[in-house]
Amino acid sequence: AYRVWQSLARAEAIDVFPLLRPFAIGLCILMFPTVVLGTLNAVMTPIVQGVATMLEGEILDMQQYREQKDKLEYEAMKRNPETAYLVSNEEFDKQLEELGWSPGDLVTMTGMYVERGMYSLKKGIRDWFREVLELMFDAAALVIDTLRTFFLIVLAILGPLAFAISVWDGFQSTLTQWLCRYIQVYLWLPVSDLFSCILAKIQVLMLQNDIERMQADPNFSLDSSDGVYIIFMIIGIIGYFTVPTVASWVIQAGGMGNYNRNVNNVTNRSGALAGGAVGATAGNVAGRLKKMF
Repeated sequence: AYRVWQSLARAEAIDVFPLLRPFAIGLCILMFPTVVLGTLNAVMTPIVQGVATMLEGEILDMQQYREQKDKLEYEAMKRNPETAYLVSNEEFDKQLEELGWSPGDLVTMTGMYVERGMYSLKKGIRDWFREVLELMFDAAALVIDTLRTFFLIVLAILGPLAFAISVWDGFQSTLTQWLCRYIQVYLWLPVSDLFSCILAKIQVLMLQNDIERMQADPNFSLDSSDGVYIIFMIIGIIGYFTVPTVASWVIQAGGMGNYNRNVNNVTNRSGALAGGAVGATAGNVAGRLKKMF
């Protein structure tokens, strides 16, 4: 009614289309779970499922290559007589049986126990540190997923209120802001899965490179590759907390749209002023010529 009386007071034609907006928003509020949330989830779910499928494939490949790498490392050390007793209990017992009880053999036996213990300690510390980083990596992913679920629940509960407020003049942007935030938060999961997929692909390439080098050179050391793996795990932990920022780049409410509208308004005003100035000048010249003739 306010808008109708405003148009009548200005002697303008009544624009019916904006008057239908409150009724459309009211219908969306009445059928909010099915119309609004159902449509958004139906559009975004294929993206989430597609990225999740990619991630599952990369993780399976990474596990297979990791098992193959561990097997090659075990076989390489077992083939080497100097390191076979470190990984094989049978070879260790065999070498102990070959030794006697002389002072020299006792010293050798003690050295074998020390070296085997140091190797087990080093391997245990490396595996423990790797497991801690993998646990932190999974924890970061779980934090992102939990916060995403919480935010989506809050946005779904407050969605009808945001739609209702957007009916009033001055609050129209509430609707676009709600849609923008819902889509941004919904994209947290596919963005994080895509990031994990990239890291898994890099690790698969690293494992393939290590396997090829181990097959070509039995004496190849894996210490450097383990260090690179740990670095990538740290990068992954830090990178997970940039997922909300990356998701916010996908869609933004306002922004360039308002900028373009302001630029167009300024351009139209400048054109109107220039046209008025040209018209006034032309009229002034025509008037003077009329007086002369």
